[in-house]
Amino acid sequence: MKRVVFKSRWVPAVAALPQLLLIFLFFYWPAVSVMNWAFTLEPAFGGAGERIFVGWENFTSVFADTQYWNSVRVSLIFACSSTFITLALALVLALAVDRQLKGSKFFRFFYIWPYALAGPAVGTAFLFILSPERGLMAIVNAAHPDFWNPAKYGSHAMILIITCFVWKWVGYCFIFLLAGLQSIPRSLTEAAAMDGSGPLRRAIDIQIPMLTPTLFLLLILIATESFVGKDTYGIVDRTTYGGPNNATNVMVFNIVAKAFEGLDYSGAAAQSLMVIAIIMVFTFVQFRFVERRVHYR
Repeated sequence: MKRVVFKSRWVPAVAALPQLLLIFLFFYWPAVSVMNWAFTLEPAFGGAGERIFVGWENFTSVFADTQYWNSVRVSLIFACSSTFITLALALVLALAVDRQLKGSKFFRFFYIWPYALAGPAVGTAFLFILSPERGLMAIVNAAHPDFWNPAKYGSHAMILIITCFVWKWVGYCFIFLLAGLQSIPRSLTEAAAMDGSGPLRRAIDIQIPMLTPTLFLLLILIATESFVGKDTYGIVDRTTYGGPNNATNVMVFNIVAKAFEGLDYSGAAAQSLMVIAIIMVFTFVQFRFVERRVHYR
């Protein structure tokens, strides 16, 4: 590879300037603003007036807010459930396609499509598909009244947003896991098959252990996305809007509502830092305890 040497040191600086400007505008500036808002109070009538430093007072208010702790509980339920179901379904689909079952090429093509859709679009689609007033669920409700009603029951609303999230992300995980399965030497699975091992035994003893690096990566990605991802906010915003009775009021939705509906930017900034802290703890626990079971060779 030929090494490029610029005669002037300003040329690489000018070439990198647009990228550095974007990083500053969309990463460092918002991060510094959140830190500033979390420890100050905005002027009473808004605008660019002087902000009042209040120390940890915004965090104290957040810890005393029962709605905030409810959003933490809801986020944990949503993140754990959606991450586990997404990875389990993607693994089953990848194992089925890797075995070259009938129609596997057709499904391999269509499994990735849902990932191309935005979270709000997925939420809107499932709002109609699983509507209790029309379609299949209307027939079920006619036979068993109130069998399905996300607008009335919190558990049904939680199932609805988990379904949307899983449908959106299972194709993404499927592609990674299928690529991991296809990198496993065929001689290993063929030798196990000749020894009498069935598909389930080969998956448990050979394929899944060799997929643990990919599963670990996807575990971190999907858990983080389910906590703070734009798709999580979009799905909740389009389907349940945090209801009924805050049953689906996940943390990211609660932060946006507090900032742009309650106009409490300081409280929202404090909650944002709390989300970052929770994700850091969650990721540390995964690296500290889950990574021990990952086999990189």
